Amino acid sequence: MTTPPPTTARSWLREHSELGVCVLLLVLGVLVLTDALTMDVDITQRGPVGPRTVPVVVGAGLLVVAVLLAVDVLRGGRGEAESGEDVDLAEPADWRTVALLTGVFLAFAALIDPFGFPISGALLFWGSAYALGSRHYDRDPLIAAGLSLVTYFVFDNLLGVPLPGGPLMGVL
Repeated sequence: MTTPPPTTARSWLREHSELGVCVLLLVLGVLVLTDALTMDVDITQRGPVGPRTVPVVVGAGLLVVAVLLAVDVLRGGRGEAESGEDVDLAEPADWRTVALLTGVFLAFAALIDPFGFPISGALLFWGSAYALGSRHYDRDPLIAAGLSLVTYFVFDNLLGVPLPGGPLMGVL
């Protein structure tokens, strides 16, 4: 029995490159399931569903998707190359927008402790809108403040996830 020349193996791998995504999904699924099933859970702290339920469902879903994708690829299925994207590859990247968004996120991370979520969140939402091209200087800060306050109330009061209130803690 002879082994096929390397060019044949390379061409087969090139034609089935989507199998790399399958391997990645498989590894992630095994990792998530292993972590979920080895999680130390105190039975008295557990609710009706438990903290393992969502990671087990996500891990199992990743494994199922990995297997289904591998079967599709081995049967000849292929993804469309770049046709689903509305991207002109001849144009350069918009590094200004990337830099502005990076600055906004870093400023949010630095300001959340001293100013709290409502103020830093409003700056995050307004800064993101500005970085992505919105130039409504009268409307955007109001929408950002409202969105930040609604997010704060939903997380802090309804979901029970404490967010820092900052100087507005007594007011809110």
